[in-house]
Amino acid sequence: MTTTPSTLPAVIRTYLAAHTSGEVDAAARTFAPDAEVTDQDEVFTGAERVRGFLEGAGSEFTYTTRVRGAERHDAGRWVVLVRLEGDFPGGVADLRYRFLLSGDLIARLDIAP
Repeated sequence: MTTTPSTLPAVIRTYLAAHTSGEVDAAARTFAPDAEVTDQDEVFTGAERVRGFLEGAGSEFTYTTRVRGAERHDAGRWVVLVRLEGDFPGGVADLRYRFLLSGDLIARLDIAP
């Protein structure tokens, strides 16, 4: 596993930076129109639902996000290990962001421990 975020595809770096800084428009532009996001067993399909996910994800808490590593599975599949620390229950969460890319856009993102 590499811990160099610069080795990630540009679209993943852009998504992570935009989402971390609360830039919903920039984060939304990284997704394909028919993209699917799964987070906490809830599925968000299509541009409107994905945007809703981006607007609401973690909004009830204050937290920091740090990329701890990344692994390429093939040309379009990446897993990024992300640590969240904040005022949510438990205070620390290590999550795996599983990306499926389609060209220069994110087709699917699964977020889970």
